[in-house]
Amino acid sequence: MTSLTAVQVGAGWFSESPGGLDRYYHDLIEALPAAGVQCRGLVVGSAEVDLETDGNVRAFALPDESIFRRWKKARQAVARLWNAVPPGDKRVLVTHFALYGYPLIKERHHRPWVMHFHGPWAAESQKEGAGGLVTWIKRRLEVAVYRHPERIIVLSDAFRTLLCETYGVDPSRVTVIPGGVDIDRFAVAIQTSRAAARAQFGWATDRPIVLSVRRLTSRMGLEALVDAIAVVRKTVPNVLCPIAGRGPLAEALVKRIDAAGLSDNVTLLGFVPDEDLPLAYRAADVSIMPSESLEGFGLSAAESLAAGTPVLVTPVGGLPEVVRGLSPSLIMPESSAAAMGAAIAKALTNPSSLPSAEECQAYAAKTFAWEVIAERIARVYSEAIEQAKSNGR
Repeated sequence: MTSLTAVQVGAGWFSESPGGLDRYYHDLIEALPAAGVQCRGLVVGSAEVDLETDGNVRAFALPDESIFRRWKKARQAVARLWNAVPPGDKRVLVTHFALYGYPLIKERHHRPWVMHFHGPWAAESQKEGAGGLVTWIKRRLEVAVYRHPERIIVLSDAFRTLLCETYGVDPSRVTVIPGGVDIDRFAVAIQTSRAAARAQFGWATDRPIVLSVRRLTSRMGLEALVDAIAVVRKTVPNVLCPIAGRGPLAEALVKRIDAAGLSDNVTLLGFVPDEDLPLAYRAADVSIMPSESLEGFGLSAAESLAAGTPVLVTPVGGLPEVVRGLSPSLIMPESSAAAMGAAIAKALTNPSSLPSAEECQAYAAKTFAWEVIAERIARVYSEAIEQAKSNGR
């Protein structure tokens, strides 16, 4: 029986560089074998990656090596894995980051290629303060890479529009498949009482809690969230808003919290280990995604639902697509502090207006379970191989 092998070129390995792209890559590598796709992974990282994955994912370069050396090693590593696939088996090259797709363009005509588009790299960098030259270079790399794959998988209709309009990609090459969630891991939280979950983190059992799990950068809307809690406090004086995550905005957020006199209402948790996230969501009455720009999907929103906790989202990017099928009322009308404050206050004072824990979990299982997502992705990989074959490659 002919099998399908995907040579998956990521960015970093999740245990060494925990971020959205790396989390997706890690979970995808684990989920695809059940859908009939064997994966051979390559990332930038330490030798520990090879040990942790029994060699299934390998570090082709160290993070501190020059970009030109990383590019050279990426080409060499892909060639080795590609040629190691047994004769007669189907093969597809899969990339997740334009920076490491770029050095593979030269061999493009010898390999069916699928790209997972996780976001506009140049635009995100610009939003986080990168200079004009750096942004221009990243944009040029992206444009060069995105013109080549047979198929590009995006996380939302919003990202499909962005990809086609910003980079001139033909819509017929783009497939929308949302991110996946390990439903079993998050569903365990529903079996735990909210009080028990709060005890795990030392959170009060008699306070309404709204949780945000976000990287601490400006485009995540956390400054507006802090201001929104000041609005909520007028109606719900004992509201507590823990914010989980790390990032360059941490110091500015602390100053903003202190200046607003919200130190008893907003707390920065720092990094919350992946294994603790299900109970963190379960401990909250509601979670919130306050993003203000460039949000392609919002994995945290899907995870919150999988843990049985309803999530409020701003009308930004792909966020509305995550919750619209469950309850359009979870989509806030604006990303302003006033709109967020009003939505949070309503959710906390009228919890019956929110979907139940069981409804949230059932919707997440139907929509975002990795078993479902992996099957859809596997079909796209097969389509890319067939298209390359029809083009004489």
